Amino acid sequence: MSGKLKVGILGGTGMVGQRFISLLENHPWFEVTAIAASQRSAGKTYEEAVGGRWKMTAPMPEAVKKLEVLNVNEVEKVAAGVDFVFSAVDMSKEEIKAIEEAYAKTETPVVSNNSAHRWTPDVPMIIPEINPGHMEIIEEQKKRLGTRHGFIAVKPNCSIQSYTPALKAWEEFEPFEVVATTYQAISGAGKTFQDWPEMVENVIPYIGGEEEKSEREPLRVLGTLKDGEIRLAQEPAITCQCIRVPVLNGHTAAVFVKFRKKPSKEQLIEKLESYRGLPQELNLPSAPKQFIRYMEEENRPQVKLDVDYERGMGVSVGRLREDTIYDWKFVGLSHNTVRGAAGGAVLCAELLKAEGYIFAKAE
Repeated sequence: MSGKLKVGILGGTGMVGQRFISLLENHPWFEVTAIAASQRSAGKTYEEAVGGRWKMTAPMPEAVKKLEVLNVNEVEKVAAGVDFVFSAVDMSKEEIKAIEEAYAKTETPVVSNNSAHRWTPDVPMIIPEINPGHMEIIEEQKKRLGTRHGFIAVKPNCSIQSYTPALKAWEEFEPFEVVATTYQAISGAGKTFQDWPEMVENVIPYIGGEEEKSEREPLRVLGTLKDGEIRLAQEPAITCQCIRVPVLNGHTAAVFVKFRKKPSKEQLIEKLESYRGLPQELNLPSAPKQFIRYMEEENRPQVKLDVDYERGMGVSVGRLREDTIYDWKFVGLSHNTVRGAAGGAVLCAELLKAEGYIFAKAE
């Protein structure tokens, strides 16, 4: 071994699992040593288990092709060979809750892409640049689970990444009311155009559960940790519509904001471009150098041109202009399967390692 932490991917054959494997190729801190999936994939090599379902544009990393896929339900066996796991399992919410806690109880930290534990009171839901302090709740979680090192941390829904960072950057101007419409890529449903031909030249004005997540999850991310609990932010009040559009990768948000204090356009842009979080200060491997950029062109950000900004880990904002009913409106863009899913979880794991929550298990 190279001295890197040994990582397991739970649900490694699905689209998000594949994205984890792709992003972790040649990672300076982490090395994939175990891949777990359903019983029907167990016992096959990863290459055999995925077959023709590899959905990334980059080829499957050679290092994982011959790894034997383990049964994700054989928790002790999987956990024995890794220092921590990323979770992208495709199960019911209750099954996900149970299996992630089972892994944590083997003293194996779990960094989850799933939504099951996002509202578990002692599980931090983290955008690393925005609320790293929420990691402190992990100590309360360990008491509940009866663990010394095992815990669960989650990342929020992919759709909120395109507008919540701007709200955080503008915090001092006191945004109190937000209307957002997100135009969401099909990879957010784990699909490509080959598997979902109905989406070609189509728009579907419904994504189950997304609007509730998009309205509530920012309030937890923007909330405060006090007296051993994460308290939701009281503002801004957010209302959302979420629409599926014929785009492979990239969630775009059209957002209207009212502020208690009245900032100028120049002030708003300056706050976006100067915003830095703990990942930038620590120079974490996956952290974008500039988390949020502002684009002056009238027709930007565009998915085709801008979704891969900062290797998909940055957020692009444009079209900031005064509104006739609200104070300001803007368009945001983020990569839903990189920043919004696997990449956000990898950055979260890097932060947890840097802060001493994730480390090598004793041999």
